[in-house]
Amino acid sequence: MLDEQFWNNQKKAENDISEMNYLKNLIKTYSDLKKKIEDNLDILKLNLSNKDDDLLSIIGKDADDINESLSDLEIKLTLNSEYDKNDCIIEIHPGAGGTESQDWAMMLERMYLRWCDKKNYKSEIIDEQVGEEAGIKSVSFIVHGLYSYGYLKSEKGVHRLIRISPFDAGNRRHTSFASVDVTPIFDEKEINIDININDLKIDVYRSSGCGGQGVNTTDSAVRITHLPTKIVVTCQNERSQIQNKERAMEVLKSKLYHLELEKRNNDIKTFKGELSDINFGSQIRSYVMHPYSLVKDNRTGTETTNVQKVLDGDIDMFINDNLKRGC
Repeated sequence: MLDEQFWNNQKKAENDISEMNYLKNLIKTYSDLKKKIEDNLDILKLNLSNKDDDLLSIIGKDADDINESLSDLEIKLTLNSEYDKNDCIIEIHPGAGGTESQDWAMMLERMYLRWCDKKNYKSEIIDEQVGEEAGIKSVSFIVHGLYSYGYLKSEKGVHRLIRISPFDAGNRRHTSFASVDVTPIFDEKEINIDININDLKIDVYRSSGCGGQGVNTTDSAVRITHLPTKIVVTCQNERSQIQNKERAMEVLKSKLYHLELEKRNNDIKTFKGELSDINFGSQIRSYVMHPYSLVKDNRTGTETTNVQKVLDGDIDMFINDNLKRGC
């Protein structure tokens, strides 16, 4: 940081400072816990012959606090994979079921955006296709924040919702599915990918909106299809077609680089995980709102009956248990 060239690249400088503060916090947490444990052990040794109930009660409470801090430190120390500290792209797609699954996809979008707010991560929607009646046909957004990919990578997969449908006049129970994909964003210097312009199909269209001033009057939205891999990237949140195209190309490069790493490692399950069909039997987590309340992660068995709290972004219990168990 004392180097006179440090601030020449402001984005890199900010990332370096964030990482330094994160590591400083880890070291301080470790040092504080070590001192607390040693102090309590010394006190206990001095009071072996003369038991002081009040003192033991204080040490017992301290032990509970220490266990909680140790658990939090353990989670942070699991974020040690090569790309865990990167920003990431989240994509949500509804399964079959029309309005029902589109509404469920929008509920998941809200859940993750709320989680980002709780973590003080910045979220940036780059493309959102709104459903005809309700919900969304798809959404892509970037999560900016140190270790955002590390935390969210285990969210990749199919999510199932069971509830009484608000769109069914007969008040029948419906099961809906939506898929979540999570991809790390790589630094441009890391990416060594040459894209042949002849391999791209670029479409421009009018950005969608909620009406009035929310609807773009020019064809500024961009959809890029990489023909050899069939990867499709869209961007419509920038004001100009050129800016949307640049952002879409950045995302496409990250996706192609990610794909290349998977091929190189020859271990897709370990690095990215498999994205199953969006249907019965393939879900990683179930959210049941009827006939009882339960959210259960099928990989770790972690569960809670407070469905609304989870849908409001309180998903750390699932993320942390997956990180602990290496799921």
